[in-house]
Amino acid sequence: QMQLVESGGGLGQPGGSLRLSCAASETGFTVYAMGWYRQAPGKQRELVAAIQSGDGTNYADSVKGRVTISRDNAKNTVYLQMNSLKPEDTAVYYCNVRPYRLISLSYWGQGTQVTVSS
Repeated sequence: QMQLVESGGGLGQPGGSLRLSCAASETGFTVYAMGWYRQAPGKQRELVAAIQSGDGTNYADSVKGRVTISRDNAKNTVYLQMNSLKPEDTAVYYCNVRPYRLISLSYWGQGTQVTVSS
């Protein structure tokens, strides 16, 4: 069972920045994909950004140009740098890790609250 530990959420100002981190327990190999999802009150969970082991990335249209996802394979850690924060970024952010490309198994973090407000 993979363990994911998220950090970095909190209160951000509109136009400000926040950085989220998610560290996965050691696996002895580079996991296939790591990503961030978010869920705002009354809404479905949605993909924010994801990064694959070959460093391919994809972003939700709503965050393109404002958000950067990156990973440190040596640490099995994924980061989400969020800039130009907007109130609509307010949500619980969940880390997701898919260890294997050919197996549709993934793990979720416990979630970290991001609130954007002045």
